Amino acid sequence: MIQDATLDQIIQRFQYLEAKLSGGVPGNEIAGITREYSDLRPVVETIGNFRSLVDEVAETEAMLSDPEMRGLAEEELPDLRDRLRAAEAALKLALLPRDEADARPAIIEIRPGTGGDEAALFASDLLRMYQRYCEARGWQFDVIEEQWTELGGLKEVIARISGDNVFARLKFESGVHRVQRVPETESGGRIHTSAATVAVLPEAENVDIDIPASDIRIDTMRSSGAGGQHVNTTDSAVRITHIPTGIVVTSSQKSQHRNRELAMDVLKSRLYDLERSRIDGERSADRRAQVGSGDRSERVRTYNFPQGRMTDHRINLTLYKLDAILQGDLDEIIDALQTEAQARQLAEMEA
Repeated sequence: MIQDATLDQIIQRFQYLEAKLSGGVPGNEIAGITREYSDLRPVVETIGNFRSLVDEVAETEAMLSDPEMRGLAEEELPDLRDRLRAAEAALKLALLPRDEADARPAIIEIRPGTGGDEAALFASDLLRMYQRYCEARGWQFDVIEEQWTELGGLKEVIARISGDNVFARLKFESGVHRVQRVPETESGGRIHTSAATVAVLPEAENVDIDIPASDIRIDTMRSSGAGGQHVNTTDSAVRITHIPTGIVVTSSQKSQHRNRELAMDVLKSRLYDLERSRIDGERSADRRAQVGSGDRSERVRTYNFPQGRMTDHRINLTLYKLDAILQGDLDEIIDALQTEAQARQLAEMEA
């Protein structure tokens, strides 16, 4: 049962933020207050709709004792009660704890796993899939670091994705993606199984991670393209090593100054993700009860080319539209993963 006191506290907080915004907010606070106000607005609207229906059901039930109004009340009550149940379910969803990183940009990293050249080619397919998905949603996809094989496969890519609720939509993509198909290099027509790993990290903000200068080593070097081609004649590429953890980040764009910024952003995001994982591990003794732990070693999805089939193993979802999925049609999968995650959260709250 949803407590009225809880709903009152949310409304009071919303009204407080509204008053602050109307009265003028210091520049260093405006972004945080505006974000919280925007997040609370739909929750307050959902509360208002729920309470309005509660009152309407109570008023209609009171009409049952009036002989002249009883017939009308009996006619209206079933629909009103259905609407109230739907409003209560919507309110429970709105009250679920939000991941504070959901609205942030994301850092995505794709690397080939087992399977040699075929794994690298599959990693490049995944890169195009995510680029097309981002393009369809109007998101910005900026490559920070990429390395290619002679055959056009992907050795590694690190990119930043910005837009509305990027991390919320992409965070379930982390894990091992497996492909089953006949490689172009296979003359006997045998189906091979290969894999690539995807990691999606929320972009860290400056307030999240403070990295002392003594904890990092910065090296500059010449950048190169696929197979050593397109060699840059200046030492513009930057490699940053985080000494305490051993994390190494490289950025190979044209500007050395920009490369430092990009590499630091990725390093902060990786450290932020490590801290989030540590905290999440402390909160839940059984991470496997969730929709994917985000563990990079977890097999999350299989793409079967002979059958035109995609299976997401975490929620037992199978779709026979592999071509469309590889063209970036991911919303059905992501929506299902988010729905399952919400259902588990609700079950935990009501347990």
